This record gives sequence, C-alpha cells and structure tokens, in this order.
Amino acid sequence: MSEQSRRGHKPAKPYRRPKKDPVRILAFEALRAVDERDAYANLVLPPLLRKAREKDDFDARDAALATELVYGTLRRQGTYDAVIAACVDRPLREVDPPVLDVLSLGAHQLLGTRIPTHAAVSATVELARVVLGDGRAKFVNAVLRKIAQNDLDGWIEKVAPPYDEDPEDHLAVVHSHPRWVVSALWDSLGGGRAGIEELLAADNERPRVTLVARPGRATSQELLREEAAEAGRWSPYAVRLAEGGEPGAVEAVREGRAGVQDEGSQLVALALANAPLEGPDTKWLDGCAGPGGKAALLGALAAERGATLLASEKQPHRAGLVAKALAGNPGPYQVIAADGTRPPWRPGSFDRVLVDVPCTGLGALRRRPEARWRRRPEDLDNFAPLQRALLRTALDSVRVGGVVGYATCSPHLAETRVVVADVLKQYPDAELVDARPLLPGVPALGDGPDIQLWPHVHGTDAMYLALIRRTAG
Repeated sequence: MSEQSRRGHKPAKPYRRPKKDPVRILAFEALRAVDERDAYANLVLPPLLRKAREKDDFDARDAALATELVYGTLRRQGTYDAVIAACVDRPLREVDPPVLDVLSLGAHQLLGTRIPTHAAVSATVELARVVLGDGRAKFVNAVLRKIAQNDLDGWIEKVAPPYDEDPEDHLAVVHSHPRWVVSALWDSLGGGRAGIEELLAADNERPRVTLVARPGRATSQELLREEAAEAGRWSPYAVRLAEGGEPGAVEAVREGRAGVQDEGSQLVALALANAPLEGPDTKWLDGCAGPGGKAALLGALAAERGATLLASEKQPHRAGLVAKALAGNPGPYQVIAADGTRPPWRPGSFDRVLVDVPCTGLGALRRRPEARWRRRPEDLDNFAPLQRALLRTALDSVRVGGVVGYATCSPHLAETRVVVADVLKQYPDAELVDARPLLPGVPALGDGPDIQLWPHVHGTDAMYLALIRRTAG
C-alpha cells in the first residue's frame, strides 16, 4: 500500500486536456466579435465558416449547427439573460462578457434546441475549459445545471412578469426584444395582442435567403433550377433558396446577374417603377443607393424603358459596392459618391427618385438579430434630421409630375409617417400617391396611401414606402 493511501488521501486525478470542439469554438468566436467589435453576425460568420470548411473535419452539418448556435443565441439573448440572471448570485453586468457568451450558448442548447441535456452541459463546459480556463468552467457548469432544471416554458413562467400586470415587459422577455422596441412595433401595428405576438415571433425565425433575378440579365426560371428553390410570393423576380442555401454557389449570383435581396426591398423598387407619371420617363435617381440592391433592380427596370439611372451614395466604399452591383447593367447608368443632402445635380432633374433613408433597421431584425440590442430610443433623434433632409432633397430633385419614393427598413412611426407628414407641410405642391394598387396581389398593405410590409404577414422585412408626386413648380 502506498504512503498516500495509508494516510487516507485519494490519488490526485491526472490532468485531462479539454477537448476542442471546432463547432462551438467557432460559435463562441463569432459571438465575441459581435460583442467586442459591434460586428454583425451575417458579416462575421461566413468567413469563419469558409475557413473552417477548409479543414477536413468540418462539414455541412457542422456549419449548420454553428450557424444555429450563433443566430439562435443572439435572437433569444433577452430571454436567456433573464434565465441566467435567475441562476447567478450577482448582477449580469458583473459577469465577464466571455463567460456570459458561453453561458448563453449553453442556455440556447438547453432551452432552444433538441440537443440532449447531458450533451449540452458537457459540451459547453468543455468549451469553457478551452476558452475560459478550468476555474470559470466550474462556474459555468454550476449555472448550466440550474438552467437545466426547467424547460423554456417553465423558465418563462418564472422570469417573465404576467401579461395582465405588464404586457410590454412580458412580451419583451417571452419574445426577446427590448421593451422600447416592443412598444414601438405595437404602436405601428395599431394595437391588439395577436398581431404583436405574431410579429415578435416572426422576428425570431431565421428567414430563407431570397434572390432577385435582375431583368435583362437573369430570369426567375433560371434561379428556380437551383435545388429546392421556390418562387417568391409577390415579386416576379424573387426566388427563395432552400433553407441553408448558399447564394455564392449560384452561378447567376457569382456573375452579378442576380443578387441577394429581400422581397420587401424588391417590392419597394417595383412600386416606384410602376407609379404613373405625367410627362417623360427617362431619368431616375437612387439618392441613398448603398449597398446597391435596389439600385441594381431599378437600373435594370430603367434599362427596359430606355431610362438612365443615377445612383448616389455618400460613403465612397459603399458607392463602390453600388458600382459592383450595377456592373453589367443592360442600360446606361452612373454611380457617384455624393452627399444626398447637398446634391451636385440641379433641382427638378429627375422623373423618378428613390430615397431609402438610413434608419434604425427595426424592420430587419430577422436578418440582424443583434441590432435589437444595440439600438436605443435616442437613435431616433439622431436619424430624424437626416431623414427629413433627404426627403426634402428628393422632392427638390424631382420635376413637376414626377414621383418620389420615401422608404425605410423600419416600421417605427417616427421614421415613417411622421417624417412624411412633417416634410409635406413644407411642400404644398406635393401630394401622396396611393401606392397599394401598384403591388397587385399583395394583401394587407395598410390603410394607405402609403405601404407597410410585415414579416408575419408578407414574409418580408418590415419595409415602409410612401410615394409622393410633385404637382406644381
């Protein structure tokens, strides 16, 4: 018998090197980039996945799991924060951000996936050992075991206030949106519990990739030859790829004849292009053209009519993206880097003008789930002067009888109807055009004359569009 055993001491366990799980390490790296650099997951994740795929041990299933872990964790961050807060003995702000990211990844596996409980806990603890060290891995293990004691519904019952006592806070926790965003979206919808619940739930569903076949260069029929692709619901140029479909694998996308573009964005361009005009129809302007999706579709539609598109974008690097999107357009066009509030063109130069103004982006939370946690109510005040200035410039830039389209990827009333109403007070020679008949077959567009699209109704981003005609000089 050894000396150690005679004294009653157990032999020390040999050190075990933590197992490196490439999928979860990649997911953790993506979450850290989102948190530390204010990066967007849709920009960070693809290069990480490409690099991982170059290794033989990372296949399509691994890529799908890593994607689900990243996007699922970001979408449900508000709910998971409430659950984690109930399982730790300190305020969340005192938990180191890398530790919180690991805990959130574990919470998503336990509460938001079908991964077995023991596998979710053990895999996350192993991740913690690799990226945090053994000491903090013990803390992660203890917290995850508490989380595992209830399923998601059980935790929501514990951490969300009752709907009857505080409906906005209840919905904020259940559907993982900041309270102020819940309130703003509810106001835009016009009340009612069913609609807001459906909208918030739709924001938490990952949308399929939608392509646009650029007229004169590609057809939807060509894109539909992709495996499991489906025609869009509303736009004749839209095709949805199968879940997990890679747009970069589509030949027409690689060649620039097609692009990635939400169907709501396509509908905005189509409505402006279809608006009736009085007089010539030869000069079109996209006054906020970056990164180029709408400009490419407008340029192709203009080419079919013999019209010319001028695409203007303030930021030079974004103007470069616009030029890339328009390269190969079948008709004449020009791309310039210019400030849309101090334009280099003369007033009354254009027949059709689109300004898709910078905004909070609350209509695209399906695609950028982290945006909901970055935006603040005060952002509305920061965007307001620019939105009004761009709309005024657009109205000055269009000729009498021409049409302006004011668009946002936000349904917030302060960025949509309030802006339009305020600016129109200064333009008695302008009138709203009923945009709804310009999108035949698309239901539930609102009371008009403007248009509001919704993820839970139309399966699109929550795009807003008001069409305005100049009626006198």
